[in-house]
Order: sequence, then structure tokens, then C-alpha cells
Amino acid sequence: MKLNYGKWLIVRFVLILVVVCQPVWALKAAIAKTPPIAQSSPQTIVQLAPMSAILQKELAQADGPVSFLVILKEQADAQTLIASAEVSAASRQTRAALLYHQLARQAQNSQADLRTWLAEQGVAYRSFYIINMVEVTGDASLAASLRQRPEVARLAANPHMPQQLIVEEATAAAVPSTAPKPAMRTVELTGTTPMPASVPYGLTNTGAPDVWALGYEGQGIVVASQDTGVEWDHPALKTHYRGWNESDATVSHVYNWFDAWDVAGRPSFCSADAQVPCDDNGHGTHTVGTMLGDDPNDAEILGMAPKAKWIGCRNMKNGVGTPASYIACFEFMLSPYPQGGDPATDGHPELAPHVINNSWSCPPSEGCDADSLQQIVETMRAAGIMVVASAGNEGSPSASGCQTVVDPIAIYDATFSIGAHDVNGNIASFSSRGPVTIDESNRAKPDMTAPGVDVYSAWLMNSVFAGYRTASGTSMASPHMAGAVALLWSAQARLIGQIDQTEQILLKSATPVPFNQCGEAANSVPNMTYGYGRLNILAAVEMAENPTALTVHIQGLDTKGLANAQVSIVDQQTGYRYAAVSNGAGDATFAALYPGNYTVHVNAAEAAFANADLQITSGGTQELTVMGGWPLYMPIIVRN
Repeated sequence: MKLNYGKWLIVRFVLILVVVCQPVWALKAAIAKTPPIAQSSPQTIVQLAPMSAILQKELAQADGPVSFLVILKEQADAQTLIASAEVSAASRQTRAALLYHQLARQAQNSQADLRTWLAEQGVAYRSFYIINMVEVTGDASLAASLRQRPEVARLAANPHMPQQLIVEEATAAAVPSTAPKPAMRTVELTGTTPMPASVPYGLTNTGAPDVWALGYEGQGIVVASQDTGVEWDHPALKTHYRGWNESDATVSHVYNWFDAWDVAGRPSFCSADAQVPCDDNGHGTHTVGTMLGDDPNDAEILGMAPKAKWIGCRNMKNGVGTPASYIACFEFMLSPYPQGGDPATDGHPELAPHVINNSWSCPPSEGCDADSLQQIVETMRAAGIMVVASAGNEGSPSASGCQTVVDPIAIYDATFSIGAHDVNGNIASFSSRGPVTIDESNRAKPDMTAPGVDVYSAWLMNSVFAGYRTASGTSMASPHMAGAVALLWSAQARLIGQIDQTEQILLKSATPVPFNQCGEAANSVPNMTYGYGRLNILAAVEMAENPTALTVHIQGLDTKGLANAQVSIVDQQTGYRYAAVSNGAGDATFAALYPGNYTVHVNAAEAAFANADLQITSGGTQELTVMGGWPLYMPIIVRN
């Protein structure tokens, strides 16, 4: 029989395939019948939230629970919220309302799980919304648990920090009210507005009486105090309290006053009801007096804006504050609510003040969470609320006095920070100087100076000073500036809530004081001692009354107007940048510029432009035509 070789090869291949593949099939069957092996998941690595060194030390040394701050990861940027809602040009009430509701909603939603957990653990806490944060009271074990929670960004201390509120000079004791009143200046009566025969030097020094003579006395503006409190029924302050109703002699403290300390530390002469204003020190009453004090009994004006109204918050307990107490007052100021109410639901942003004076500091060296306060000040600015602060009393007449603006909130760009000078305009030896180096920004501070030596104003009526005294410190300088803002805004309502424009006017109208103590070039303005100079509110009001409207015509080589060109006008004095976009005709408009030299920058896709210098004069309208050079983008034609 002849073997068919082809068939033999096929049979052989099949046999080999069966033998080779059999183990594989058997293995698969075995695997299918074998129970799966339990696989251990990779160990989850928990990234602990950082905790400040000062808080670690406090917890390690504490005999019992301590207060500390839990800052959450989810934080909103106020400027972004305003821009995304397209309300940058809206009124301050609109912006404040938007921020209040957005921030409160975010805090309620993102804190829900954390607050439930704290309640289950029996941990006392206080929720904040102006920064997404919870204040808790607990021990190291609680802190360790909180650091593991996914929504927590960091833990910070909440220390009690005594303040240097007044600079006591060894050569000058405090002057009781029965002694001759120091540094008063005669005021000539002009126009039809009744004026006192004399006022504290700080008012005449800054030009306030001249502004009153124009009819601007702070009408319609609400100033706020975050301080040791206010003696609301002081004769110089009572009729200016927003809660006081002159027509029927009644008072309502709700929405006009908040005590971040409740009744803790209140002296016996204060009401046991925290909703009633209290000043346990006198410092807060003094600063409010400088903003708007006006005693009708002896026709003496103490304050810059005697027709303004005031509201207040006690953020210090007898001169001692905490980061949480400072934040609580800011939260009240953004959207006032009743004492004991819920800040996230009971607030009324339409009742927010126009300008806030802050004669206090919060040293990071003592545990202050600087990032939180910076975010809060920027939120207030975005809401159209002017934040004015004392620069600090860490200065010195020697070069070692430089780099002494070291504490929040004075160190921030968003804060208008004020140094102090005396009756002759000389810088006070104690006034802190720049640059700001603690945050490595080298930011120039202070922004300006105002009277802060031997300033005469209101004090506690039941004190040894019987209601009035002199005091020194940058604490006395900043309320001059806060009152000046009230005068400026009462003169020009279009500036209300426009913080950038307001600052530009105040800086450009300041009386310059060339100085170069802190490494500046010779005779510099601005400098690290006086900033842009001494406050001159009359010059500021006159400048604000005469803005210049500018139209920039953007043209290509063919003289055709170029649309959508980005145009910037940079103030050569302050560095501030005004921005606009050209319309279809190639025109970019700027409604209000103020005298000085500027640089014009144009950026357009169709042509290149050289920078142009421009001088703005006071008032009226000006025009400038800017012509572009060769096209930046030449078309490339590809032929097949």
C-alpha cells in the first residue's frame, strides 16, 4: 500500500497540536474551578494637612482644649466671582450681595460633612463663610483627626494677641480734658455752613474744613470701626450712630453693631446685652471721633466727616484680639446680621459700610494666619468696601526703622496703609516704614501718611479723661484717612465703591515729601517713609471734580480705524494701568483720568505700535491718535 505523504503530514500536525495544547486547556479549566485569591489593595497614603508650628506648640503645652482654625481647601476668589458674573462695573451693593450669597452657599455646602462630624464628636465649633473656615476647640487628638480629612487644607493657631494701640511718649503724659486742648487751629468761617471756632490740628492740616466749606461733610456715607468697641452714646458720636433715630430719640443696634466677643470681658459700665455697643478700652471711641466726631453741645468738630454715620464691631477684648475675632468683624461688615444670628443666612449686604478703619495688627510671628486675612481684605475690596489700616508703630528715627511694616493687614496691596506724622508734617519716630519684606514682596508701604501725633479726640466719658484726650500712634492716623474717604465720596458719588480710582486720586493729590531713608534714590516720591506724601483732602476733592475724558484713536497705515485693539494707559507716577478695547471705529475711551504723565500701550493683531507718552491736564476732554506700523502677521500664500 502506498502511503499518501500529504495526508500523513496532516495527521501528524493534528496529533502534535493536540499534545501541545492539552496542558493549556487543562490549566484554564483548573483556574476556572479554583476560588479567586483575595487581592490586598495598595495601602492608601493619607496626605496630612499641614499644621502651623505655633499651633503644634500650643497643643503640646496645653493642659486642656485650645481654640484653633480649620481652613478648608475649597476657597473662592472674589475677583473671579465678580468677573464671571459680569458685575465689575455694578454698584457696591450689587457686588456685596453677590459675594455674600456665593460665599455663604459655598461654605454651607463644603462644610456640611465636617460640621456633621464635629457635632457627632461633641466638638464645639464656629463656622465662617467670608473665608471657608471653621474655628474649633479641642486637643492634639482632634487636630490629628482633622488633618486626615480630605476637605481640610491646613490648621492654624488662634492666639490671643495684645495690641500696642497707643504710643506713650516718655516726655508727654496724657492730658485730661480739664487741661488746655492741645494743637487746636483757628478756622475762618466761610460761606453759609456754621463752623466751630477751632478744631484739632489734624483736620486743618489735611484741609478738611475747606472741604466742608464746599458743602461736603460726609453726607450719605457710612464709616465703620473694627476696634475695642465704641461708646455709642458719647456726646460727640451719638447723633452720628446709624442706629440712632433723632426724630423720636430711639435707638436700634441690630445691623449697626456686633460684638465678636459677645459679653466676654465686658466691664461693669457696659450693658450685659452683647447687642448693645461697648468700648472696654477707649481706643475705638477715639478713632471713631477722628472719623466723624461732632459735639453739638459746644459746637466742636473732632472728626474729618462730621455728617457721616458710623457702625461698629468689637474685635478686641480690652486690647487683645484673635484671628477669629478679626475675621468675625469682617464677616459682619460684609453683610451685617443680628448678634446671635446666623451670619450665612441672616446677613443684609445692603447695610454694609462704605469704608472700614482698622487700627490694629495681627502678627504672623504670634500665630496670625496671614493668608486668610489677605483673602478677606481682597474680598472686601472686590465688594467695593474701602479698607484703611494703620501701618504700625514699629518704626525708628534711624535706618533700622526700615522694613517695619510687618503685620497684616497693613502689609497687603489691597489695604490702604497709613503712617503717622506730627503737627509740622514730620514723620513720627514710631511710624512703621517699608518695604514689606516679611512676605518677600518688597512692596512699598505705607501708601500715605496722616496726622498721628498728639491727636485730640473722644474717649470714655467715665474715665479719668472725662470723655476727651490726646493720643499718638498710627492708630490715630488711619481714621483721618477713613474720614477723608467719606468726604471724597460725599463730594463725588460716582467714586463710591470704586476703590482703584479712589486710591489713585488720594495718591496723586497727596502733598509729596521727598525722602530716601530706606534705600530709595535721593529725594524719592513715593518713598518708604511717607509713601506718596501727606493727606490733602481738599486737593483730592478738587482733582476728583475735574477728571479728563480721553479718546484714543487707533489707526493702521491706511488710516483705517482698528477694532478690538487692547489699549493701556499707564500712570508714570503711580504705575496704575487703565485698560480699554477699541470699538468698530478704532476708538478706545477712558472716562476719567487725572493730571500727570502717562504711557500709552497698544496691542493689535493687524499692526505694531510704539509706546507713546501723553500728558493729561485737568478737566475737559483730550484726544490722541496712534498709528500702527508694518503688519505683524504677513499672509503666506502656498501655490500647488
